[in-house]
Amino acid sequence: MSDIPDPDFSGLEGGEEQAAADVLQEVVAWYNAQIVAERRAPVPDEDRIGELKAGRQAALADQAQLATADTQETERIAAIYAARLKELKES
Repeated sequence: MSDIPDPDFSGLEGGEEQAAADVLQEVVAWYNAQIVAERRAPVPDEDRIGELKAGRQAALADQAQLATADTQETERIAAIYAARLKELKES
């Protein structure tokens, strides 16, 4: 047997936080791509650009909230944005 103790990773979290951060990043990237595409359109729809910017801003606000969110809130945010990403990609 080794004299080196087994490392204790029980206090480390990150799986939920990383999953939530990843899905939020994907949502923000989707909004960014749509904003760019709309701006490059021959006749940009300013109302749509405004809606896209509002959606992106909401995602960024929730992304910032992850820094202080507990596990339950993190899971809730991840679930909401996973569903939103699926919806956005299907539209």
